[in-house]
Amino acid sequence: MRQPYEDFLDACLNRYGFLVLPVEPRHTVRVAVLPYPPGHKDPFDRLLVAQALVEGIPLVSGDVALDAYHVNRLW
Repeated sequence: MRQPYEDFLDACLNRYGFLVLPVEPRHTVRVAVLPYPPGHKDPFDRLLVAQALVEGIPLVSGDVALDAYHVNRLW
């Protein structure tokens, strides 16, 4: 069942305990040194990869191109 985004966000934060991960300087430092695998240069994806690597958390994505970054990818 589709629901308004605001309801989905409220459920994620309040019911399921998701946390908002802000972009911090240590994340941007990691982005700057990430390699550019062939065929993948999406800047937002690279930021998500950097955050996951720095924080030591898995990245939830169905995009197999992210495997080139050797990040722990779920899905």
